[in-house]
Amino acid sequence: MAAQSRPTLLLTRPEPAATRFAAQVRGAFGDGLAIVISPLMVPVVLDAPLPDGWDGTLFTSETGVAGLARLTARRGAAICVGPRTAAAAQAAGWQARALGGDANGLVAALAAAPLTGHWLHARGRDAGDLAGRLRAAGMAVTEAVVYAQEPQAPTPQARALLDGPAPLQVALFSPRSAQLFAAMARGAAAPLHIAAISAAAARAVEPLAPRRVEIAATPDAPGMLAALARLSATGPGA
Repeated sequence: MAAQSRPTLLLTRPEPAATRFAAQVRGAFGDGLAIVISPLMVPVVLDAPLPDGWDGTLFTSETGVAGLARLTARRGAAICVGPRTAAAAQAAGWQARALGGDANGLVAALAAAPLTGHWLHARGRDAGDLAGRLRAAGMAVTEAVVYAQEPQAPTPQARALLDGPAPLQVALFSPRSAQLFAAMARGAAAPLHIAAISAAAARAVEPLAPRRVEIAATPDAPGMLAALARLSATGPGA
């Protein structure tokens, strides 16, 4: 397949997650997709105040692990959303285990087997109120905002793709990245074919009137790969 005939996939998630997912796409599709990486956000570690002590830590992202690790040498038990975040926490010194495929799954699992003691959720500035949901279920959970995902302008290559006539596939991994993309791509000439990680992410790009949207059946990399496969099955211009 000639390079110029390949459909193009735009990856907008922060690094290093974007490069990691690009490798997964190449493993799944070979050279069937040309990949352009243009992160819409860049993580910035914040100097968050921390409580005097806590019995365990909740992580919902690898960036949360990195942010808290820079603020304290305290480790101990950790519960993480997803195996990759758990692996990052384990590598940073926590005794970590994965629970729940996303925040909703984590809340459901902990509602069935509530936490004891005082727990800390190390989160991003724009993350959901996990601590509040767990407190409402009777658990002692506080939070520390240890990082922010700051918006970042698209690369010139991404801007040219959006302004061009060729169909463009876009993978959106969160409602916030979808909101940023919707603002950045307003008025784009390219016909857009969206793989969205959730219904909330899909709703955020509705103002762009994309040609097609596929929502991942599961909020993870395999789910997004399957959504991209459904987009590709009908061809980029379908």
